[in-house]
Amino acid sequence: MQTMDLHDLLLQFLEYLEIEKNVSKLTIRNYRHYLERFLGFLTGQTSPPPSGSEAMTTGKKEPHPFVRAITHESIRQYRLFLSRYADANDISLKRVTQNYHLIALRSFLKFMIKRGVPTIAPETIELGKAESRSVKFLEREQIERLLNMPEISKQEGMRDKAILETLFSTGLRVSELVKLNRDQINLERKEFGVIGKGRRARVVFLSDSAASWIDRYLKIRTDDLPPLFVRYSGKKPIENDKTGESIRLTARSVQRLVEKYVKKARLPIKITPHGLRHSFATDLLSSGADLRAIQELLGHNNVSTTQIYTHITNPQLREIHQKFHRK
Repeated sequence: MQTMDLHDLLLQFLEYLEIEKNVSKLTIRNYRHYLERFLGFLTGQTSPPPSGSEAMTTGKKEPHPFVRAITHESIRQYRLFLSRYADANDISLKRVTQNYHLIALRSFLKFMIKRGVPTIAPETIELGKAESRSVKFLEREQIERLLNMPEISKQEGMRDKAILETLFSTGLRVSELVKLNRDQINLERKEFGVIGKGRRARVVFLSDSAASWIDRYLKIRTDDLPPLFVRYSGKKPIENDKTGESIRLTARSVQRLVEKYVKKARLPIKITPHGLRHSFATDLLSSGADLRAIQELLGHNNVSTTQIYTHITNPQLREIHQKFHRK
């Protein structure tokens, strides 16, 4: 068992994530990247070795590490490697990114143990203390200013208005927003279902304003393609594309349009679509919403993730400060 090839085990692990755990393609891609970096480290390389068809086309035989190479000392050295790592542009890895590498490694070790492969205990790999996250969000007045920036006399501006309203109304991740299709949205009930991070299903709700702007935007659409939000510039759509995938708006495009309107509104904070998700959560919390309800609305797997917002705005702490702090 100790002589088992780690590259073969990695391939089995990635297939396990896809088939058994139903993990998203993005997560599998990230785990592959993190773990190939680890295997590259074990074989003395500074970058991941080529894998699969890439390795075959190079014609090179890369050294393959075995399970016995994973020891407490090799893990310690790997953590030092991540801590001191810098790319060609001298950019180092953030502590949270280093932890992502270790989380992927722990999952890999758990998989090996489950398959009867003797290795070190995953729980012995401790995560580094991460830096405190600075959560950016907008106040209500700033949100209103941002929402009023698109030129609704144009079709593209009407679309952008509907996007901004939807992001703030629902707290959707940008990846969830761009996947939406028309037939998912129930404008009468002002709600719809999404499959979010970790393939978790949840129901999200539209405000009256967001539902109204989506309705107005759809009424001026000249196509009947499925995507809820489509692009109006860039490459020409593929002929006979009945799915509309060739003109579906991308996550990067939504990020750019939010950035454009933030600049146009001259907001003092650089806000991304995820910042509007933060704004949605802090607005709910400030108004007295229950933390568990916010967790459900955001699609967080663990309430501890939602608790970052309690450090931002807590009405009770504000009242105590106003009552007892020296005037």
